[in-house]
Amino acid sequence: MMYSVSPKIQSATTPLYLAPQQESSRELYFAMLEERGGITGQIDELARSTSRSFLREQLSVAAEIDADFPPEMRSLPEVLRNAHDQTAQAYRHYLDGRHAGSPRRYFSCRSHAMYFLRAVAPTKLVDGSWLYGLLQYWQDSRLAPLIHTYLEELGCGNPLQNHVLLYKQLLARYGCDNWQDGPDEHFTQGAVQLALAHHAHEFLPELIGFNLGYEQLPLHLLITAYELNELDIDPYYFALHVTIDNASSGHARKALQSVLDGMPRIGNARDYHRRVGNGYRLNLVGMGTPQAIASFDLEQELLRVFADKALIGAKLHSDYCLIAGRSVSDWLSSPGEIADLLRTLQSAGWIRRGESPERSRFWRLLTDEQAPMFGVFDGYEQQLIRDWILDDAGTKPTARTTNRFHRRQTAGHVEEAAAVPQSGIKIEQIIAHHADEAPRRSSCSDVDILFQQLAGVDTKAKAFAVLAGMLSPANHPTPPGLAATRLYADLFSR
Repeated sequence: MMYSVSPKIQSATTPLYLAPQQESSRELYFAMLEERGGITGQIDELARSTSRSFLREQLSVAAEIDADFPPEMRSLPEVLRNAHDQTAQAYRHYLDGRHAGSPRRYFSCRSHAMYFLRAVAPTKLVDGSWLYGLLQYWQDSRLAPLIHTYLEELGCGNPLQNHVLLYKQLLARYGCDNWQDGPDEHFTQGAVQLALAHHAHEFLPELIGFNLGYEQLPLHLLITAYELNELDIDPYYFALHVTIDNASSGHARKALQSVLDGMPRIGNARDYHRRVGNGYRLNLVGMGTPQAIASFDLEQELLRVFADKALIGAKLHSDYCLIAGRSVSDWLSSPGEIADLLRTLQSAGWIRRGESPERSRFWRLLTDEQAPMFGVFDGYEQQLIRDWILDDAGTKPTARTTNRFHRRQTAGHVEEAAAVPQSGIKIEQIIAHHADEAPRRSSCSDVDILFQQLAGVDTKAKAFAVLAGMLSPANHPTPPGLAATRLYADLFSR
């Protein structure tokens, strides 16, 4: 029997699987990133209790999803290989079609791609977080590969390889870093991952199964990287996950081995299989990549952006400029009239659809450095308006196929700290070495405080007890978090 095993490979028409919730995914997401325990990495009791209930709700939904997880564990390696081959064949078919002149499958225009970057930001900015709870099992050799995976998601403390920092830089580069007020469904999958991070002890088989599903190669990842590159958006973050997650030696291989190694020899193997399968299906809960892409509507998104601006700017315009006999402030006081305002601007010649945006007076009001509305719209919003004015989105796919961004990024990863001698070295010496090598910022004393906390530590267990909290999803992208990750990775490898 052939199984469709990668929960990340979803069609655009696949329904969203959402559990009824008392608290929004967005609120819970940010509550779990507001760690009040500082160096401990702990969330408060309310967030802990709520996230546990939330995770149980999502697992109850996942249990009902038909994801064709194999009924016997021994079938799993073959099933995953078949799914990988199907993905590779589907991508080859996609490339053949593109080379024959087919249009882009995912992104109708550049603003569509930027919308996608914002929509998946809540998930990408907690990349790998579900594995955080495994740090408490650092002495369990069966889970060591997954801890290695987590450290690699964190770039082993290298800021140019830390996945969260990479995505933050990607958002900032294209003016897409205003994602926090997105719809609730954008946050469900990220909230699931954070909940797993903080409840690993209770949901360990589900966590292992979730990791297995998440690390499989999805078709949408390959297509996304290809089409972002075409649209002159750096695809490195996505291309990186194609290589680092590979099924031969990467995270996908480690994920499979951890599932097999975790199978009980004396305990209830059937229950373990069921729970791993539910965790695997948990990847399907919430909005996936294809749904995020399909949810874009250029006209509706444009109206949403203008309505948001109107809430802030309605009272800030002078009355000397009239549009169809009404002041700008009057137009903006009624968000429901934004569409009428845009049509009126077109009738008055301020916006010339289907022509170069530079020929529209309205566009120049936004982009000329001395113009009255310069800086009001961020990079994503300007691209949205530009594509709307051009009015030919998706009809002229570019021909770029070389990945110049990937070559540029991988050519110069950050320099590594000087190696610590491997023989006869004491824990105190390793810590001292990292304290000396850690970069300091004049405005940040947290790195020094971290190493003060490590003073006198002389065993791995004691060091890990101090460091683990700084490797949490909220802490690891910070300067002390990066320093802690470098030291943790060094000690863990010994």
